[in-house]
Amino acid sequence: MNPDFISIQMTDGELKYSHKKSGLGLTVTTKELIVQKPHVNYYIPLQAILSIVPFEAKGRTLTFSSRNGGGSELTSMSAGLPHYKLSVSGIRLHNRSGIFTMGAVEFIVPLRDELLLTVSRLSDLHAVE
Repeated sequence: MNPDFISIQMTDGELKYSHKKSGLGLTVTTKELIVQKPHVNYYIPLQAILSIVPFEAKGRTLTFSSRNGGGSELTSMSAGLPHYKLSVSGIRLHNRSGIFTMGAVEFIVPLRDELLLTVSRLSDLHAVE
């Protein structure tokens, strides 16, 4: 596990799935999805997930910025795992400065099939064809 990850200390619900790599950790409980990146954890309540749609990464590097210019994140998308865009109505952010509540955000993350199925089942999201 990456030594720069902040440990997950406060979870809501029962642990169902956890997968960690060097730069990204994903944990699912019966109540929330936790996205871990070095120095920051995003706590996403499952009922706050509005949609999960496939995202074509194509191995490119993207820069993400907040609407108010408060920060940005540079990330590299890896080929191999399918990426999905999660639209969320609100999250809790835990970084080295504290815990903060944020409004609507979007995440682009690689999700294994097992994790995607677990999140969709626990959040009552259904596939649209």
